[in-house]
Amino acid sequence: MAAIRLDGRETGIGNIFCIGRNYVAHIEELNNEMPSEMVVFSKPTTSLLAGGGRVRLPSFSADVHFECELVLYIGRDCDGLAEGEDWRDYVAGYGVGLDLTARDVQSRLKNKGLPWLKAKGFRDSACVSDFLPAAALPNPDDCAFSLHINGSLRQHGQTRLLIHPLGKIVNELAQIYGLRQGDLIFTGTPEGVGQLHSGNVLRLDLAGLVQAEFQVE
Repeated sequence: MAAIRLDGRETGIGNIFCIGRNYVAHIEELNNEMPSEMVVFSKPTTSLLAGGGRVRLPSFSADVHFECELVLYIGRDCDGLAEGEDWRDYVAGYGVGLDLTARDVQSRLKNKGLPWLKAKGFRDSACVSDFLPAAALPNPDDCAFSLHINGSLRQHGQTRLLIHPLGKIVNELAQIYGLRQGDLIFTGTPEGVGQLHSGNVLRLDLAGLVQAEFQVE
């Protein structure tokens, strides 16, 4: 069973939801159109690589990109927020992760009008740190996260710049799909995405509170 570590304890995961095109600068760097609604996709649980380690690049792609993101861990079942409910009551933890994308495969499939799960759901494509208990991140709507590669800063995100804020993400996913305890939500990547190479050392950080390191094989 796929699992992460939350506050030092191993706990299983359920669905892995991901939000695309959620920072303006990232949309612009890829020359994508601004979506009229939230872009949602998912990854299989077999894509998870938790707590650091060695990342295997897929043999079917020559252009795998990194995308650093804030990741939520859902602590309670939710089918939509009632009026006055706080979305944070359903989040048990926060981590930082990498949504890896086989960009060449994605582009080819998108151009044919085909689904692109292969480009997003391969093994080790959902890398995550250990998770902080929710109380340890007092203002998730205004927090910073970053990715360094071989010691150089490559991405720096601030959640206050999200097009769809965290509360909207939680509520919309809960209403449409239903959120269950253990689900993960990748909330979107800022600008600065780029290609991974064998030997890269990736260091993730969330608000100076939790870090993770991955090495690309």
